[in-house]
Amino acid sequence: MDWGSPEPLIDTTFARWAEPVAHRRLLHFDTETTGLAGGTGTRAWMIGAADWLPDGRFRVRQLTITTIAAEIAMLRVFATWLQPDTVLVSYNGKCYDAPLLATRYRLTRMPNPLSGLGHLDLLHPVRRRWKTVWQNCRLATAERELLGVIREDDLPGSEAPTAWLSYLRGGSALNLRRVLAHNLQDLRSLAGVLLHLAQLIW
Repeated sequence: MDWGSPEPLIDTTFARWAEPVAHRRLLHFDTETTGLAGGTGTRAWMIGAADWLPDGRFRVRQLTITTIAAEIAMLRVFATWLQPDTVLVSYNGKCYDAPLLATRYRLTRMPNPLSGLGHLDLLHPVRRRWKTVWQNCRLATAERELLGVIREDDLPGSEAPTAWLSYLRGGSALNLRRVLAHNLQDLRSLAGVLLHLAQLIW
């Protein structure tokens, strides 16, 4: 991945925000969960997050639990990555990832660290711009059309729950590693799509 170093201030006109956002405030995040339907029975077993360091380097961190009991520790660590001025960056995260994490924090009796934070959900500006042009507006389509990213041997997100459960039951870690790679590319593509959107005229 080489999307170039971001400008100190990211133009957020694409999200209909009045003010630009300092790149140091952005935290790109994506979860892998036990199911895609949502609800209180669904939990995140992986949280990936990425941000830009002051020198422009792109840092990726991934939390993965291998026991249900480790969920509280994972949520606590993720909370330490968020500051009061953090701006979240996701793809459909407003409708899925953020509400899911809010539920998990509530059920584990912890304050929700995402509450009140700014949130740039890239799905919405992508839909406004290209919904009549592309076949669909999934992240895989956006990264292909905007960034030239073609994934090979990618494990679909729908297969991530099975990969995790199989590993918990003593199965191979091969597909679990593929989920990690999938999540990593999601985070990289979030950054690339964000920078692309910030450079367009809206």
